[in-house]
Amino acid sequence: MAQIHLEVVTPTGPVVSDDVDIVTAPGVSGEFGVLANHAPFLSTIKTGTLTFKTDKQSKYLMVSGGFSEVSNNKITFLVESAEYGHDIDVDRAIQAKERAEKRLAQAMAASETMNRTRAEAALQRAIARISASERARE
Repeated sequence: MAQIHLEVVTPTGPVVSDDVDIVTAPGVSGEFGVLANHAPFLSTIKTGTLTFKTDKQSKYLMVSGGFSEVSNNKITFLVESAEYGHDIDVDRAIQAKERAEKRLAQAMAASETMNRTRAEAALQRAIARISASERARE
């Protein structure tokens, strides 16, 4: 099977640089998949789970916010953060989710737009971390 080169880069450096069979990513307009020799493509990435397969083995990354570009049989993700699902501390992610839910409820009750936005982002990251972790352990 033909492969595409995958690069996932965060502000702290590269996370993935590998040839893969398929990539599935959380685009702002919806999830999308990319195979080898895909047409050039740009997308904004939302917080969620990025999946890639090599030799029928799936790997899962929690990614938060960024951009992707497909060009010349290469897909590059420039994201705020990326974390392998198998490296995620699920208990810590669940606690973060609970804290974010409380902060969101408080911000909504007080009509605090800035705190609401921050709480929503924290909640999305926590949910994505839990999801990536669960999928990596299946």
